[in-house]
Amino acid sequence: MLKGFSKISLAPALRPVLPRLAAGTLAAVLSGLAMLGALWCVVQFVADLAIGWVITALGLWVTGASMASLATWLSHHAEADFASRLRREIARHLVRLPASTLARQGSDTLRRLVSDDIAALHHMIAHLPSEVATFAVVPLASIVLLVVMAGPVALLALLPGVLAALYYLVWVPRVSARHGAERMRVMGDITAAVDDYVRGIRVNRIYGTQSGALAAYHDAAGRFTRGMVVWVGKVATPAAAAVALLQAAATLAIAYAVAGLHDVPTLAAALFFSLAIVTPALRLGHGLDYVTAGRAAAGRLAALLREPALPAGDVRLPEGAPELDAQGATLVLDGRRVLDGLCQCFSPGTLTAITGPSGAGKSTLLRALAGLEPLDDGAIFLAGINIATLDAQARQQACLLIPQGGDALAATVLENLALSAPAATDEQMAKALARALIDVPLNADATRLSGGERQRVGLARAFLTPAPVILLDEPSSALDDVTATRLVMALRELAHDRGLTLVMVTHDLALAGYADARFELKPTMQPEIQR
Repeated sequence: MLKGFSKISLAPALRPVLPRLAAGTLAAVLSGLAMLGALWCVVQFVADLAIGWVITALGLWVTGASMASLATWLSHHAEADFASRLRREIARHLVRLPASTLARQGSDTLRRLVSDDIAALHHMIAHLPSEVATFAVVPLASIVLLVVMAGPVALLALLPGVLAALYYLVWVPRVSARHGAERMRVMGDITAAVDDYVRGIRVNRIYGTQSGALAAYHDAAGRFTRGMVVWVGKVATPAAAAVALLQAAATLAIAYAVAGLHDVPTLAAALFFSLAIVTPALRLGHGLDYVTAGRAAAGRLAALLREPALPAGDVRLPEGAPELDAQGATLVLDGRRVLDGLCQCFSPGTLTAITGPSGAGKSTLLRALAGLEPLDDGAIFLAGINIATLDAQARQQACLLIPQGGDALAATVLENLALSAPAATDEQMAKALARALIDVPLNADATRLSGGERQRVGLARAFLTPAPVILLDEPSSALDDVTATRLVMALRELAHDRGLTLVMVTHDLALAGYADARFELKPTMQPEIQR
């Protein structure tokens, strides 16, 4: 098991809990053997009606139940520790991933990774080791006792279980591999169609496309229904037959036919131990489903952990306002050269505007300046220090990137502002909002504000942050011309008063004219510097 997890990069989180998992597995095996011992005592009681066999059987049953409880506690305690370690490892990795990687993953995918996929590993970690041990050790011991007490011919009672196990081990994986992926894809289509229609119903009605969204849902639902009919015919129906073979009636019938002519103890041994062999197989089907889901989830988690992280060192920045300098910055994303040997210096105490056509790489440049995109060549220097060698926390404290749009956390305005200045007072936050030309209560729900208001709440962080470098991506995209002009003037004043390095991306050439310096970034070409 550890070998499999080593290949998929989850072993670091699993290794510390292995002793508890091993102890839980051992307790499960001992529980199963104790229960077998109790059955053996019952068989002996049938042959010799002595109260000692009953007392011993009761003691073994109590011991088996206690060991089973201990096995469950140890395994689940280990699994909870493993899940906690894995979540922390994924969280540490996520904060170090490039912005382009996070954008490619998507918020829904990341949410499933840190919640659903980790939960899917629960059965594989908490239950599978003890079930495998029980499925191997208990039936093997039962077979030995069955042969010793009822003879080799009693093994015929295992025939239904063998057939059912072959079904689950051979037939189900092949069929599930073909139909399972299609079923999950169709379910994803249904979820997406419902989400598109319900969450976008207002937009759909405005543009008259609600019928198309509803048609997409009907189409996906129809394909799911047809797929389920095929699955029932090829998987569920044979599964019902396999479960029927595993029921006590089939096993007991064969056991009675084989040992019915023997004495009562032999018949009892054949009945009891044949069931002890077949009963663990009843869980085999669901166990295999959990294993398949767990392996798929582990593969997705491992793929995320294999994503290259941002470089980081242990260098700290010196005090003072640092100069931001791009030297030969080259960046290739998805096979496209976005930056090609860019050289540009951004001085403290100035507001620099970056203009250029869509797709020129302006937003990507801001992310690279913030250290959120690793360069393929060249370097970004902050106070003469390669930003890739900075301590991750020092880099985050030195550069504040305010992205494009009016996104805000589902929290109050105060809590959104506290992201940049957790120690700021209410008075300081109110002043920052005023400088960002917005008048809203600090306890207002940020998600209920308009797009322009949410954007200005984000911009108010620039007036609160202690970061010496502030990077703004289209800060006026949701603002009217008068408000945008006043805001840019306030940002330029902020740069002058505090000696900050402000870099602003904008499509508005009139606004760019208010900056201290500006340059046009052309696709994969050197920028044309203008003063």
